[in-house]
Amino acid sequence: MQHRTLGTQGLKVSAIGYGAMGLTIGYGPGDETEGIATIRRAHELGVDFFDTAEIYGMGTGSNERLLGQAVKDFRDDVVIATKFGFDFSNPQPGFGFPTDSRPETIHKAADTSLRDLGVDQIDVFYQHRVDPDVPIEDVAGAVKELIEAGKVKYFGLSEAGPETIRKAHAVQPVSVLQTEYSLFERDVEQIFPLLEELGIGFVAYSPLGRGFITGAAKPASEYDESDMRRTDPRWQPGNFEQNVAAVEQLGELASAKGATLAQLALAWLLHQRDYVVPIPGSRSRKRVEDNIAGADLVLTESDLAAIDRILPEGAFGARYADGQVPAWV
Repeated sequence: MQHRTLGTQGLKVSAIGYGAMGLTIGYGPGDETEGIATIRRAHELGVDFFDTAEIYGMGTGSNERLLGQAVKDFRDDVVIATKFGFDFSNPQPGFGFPTDSRPETIHKAADTSLRDLGVDQIDVFYQHRVDPDVPIEDVAGAVKELIEAGKVKYFGLSEAGPETIRKAHAVQPVSVLQTEYSLFERDVEQIFPLLEELGIGFVAYSPLGRGFITGAAKPASEYDESDMRRTDPRWQPGNFEQNVAAVEQLGELASAKGATLAQLALAWLLHQRDYVVPIPGSRSRKRVEDNIAGADLVLTESDLAAIDRILPEGAFGARYADGQVPAWV
C-alpha cells in the first residue's frame, strides 16, 4: 500500500483508509463481529488509517469502542481519527444533535474518546461540524491545549469552509480537512487551492457515493427504515434513474480496464491530488479487498476525460435534504 502525506505537521497515512461510521449507524443494522473482522482484514491489506467519531455511536461510544477493540493488537501501527462537537443531551431532528464545540466540551470529548478507544493519544482530532455559536479560534485553541498535553497529535476540520479554515489554521495548524468527495459530490474542489496554499491534506468521506457507485444501489423504498438512503435525494425517483444510467456507463469503463466500479471511483479520487485520501467504509471483508485494489489502478488521461463526460458535475440530486447540513463558512 502506498502512503500519502496529509498536511505539513508530519501526518502520513495509507493511500486508502477505512471509515467506520457504517458499522453502527446510517446503513441499517450491523454485525459487530463481522465489523471487527473487516477492520482487521483492512489492516492485513495495508490500511493504517481508521476513522470514527463520537456521534457514530450516537453519544454512547459504541463505534469508537468497536474500532478500538478491532485495532488493539496493532494500535501502534495505525492512525486513529475521531471527531468531537455535539451535545448529546438534546436530540434534534435532522443530523440528530445540536453542535457544541465549547472548549470545555472538547476537553471532555477527548477524554471520553480516549477511554472508549482504549488509547492514550488520539492521532487526528476533528471538529465534526462548524459550531456557529463558538468562535473557531476558541476551538483551535482547545485542540492546541490537547496537543500540548499529549492527548492529541494532529488537528482536523470537517465540512469547514475557507474562512473557518484560515482562522483555525492561524491558531493551531490544521493537518487535514475531511469532507464528502466522490464522482457524485465534487463541490469541495473549490477549496483545494486554499488547502494547497496552507499545506493542508484532504480526506474524502463517502468516496463511493454512499454506496451508489458500486452497482448495488436499490430504490429508496427498498432500504431499511434506519438507512439514510431512504431519504437521500439521489435515491429519489427521477434522480435515481439518471444516476443508475451514469453508474452503468462507469461500469462499462471499469470493465474495459479489468476493474470494478469501486476501484474505478477510488482510483479517480487518488488521481485528483496527491494529498487526497479516500476512506471507504464497508461491513464486508470482500468489499474491503475490492476497495483496496483501487489504489493500484492506473487511469490514463483518456480514462479521466471519459469519466468527466459521464459525470461532469457530480450526481443528479442534492447532496442532502434541505436544511440537514449547514453551508460552508
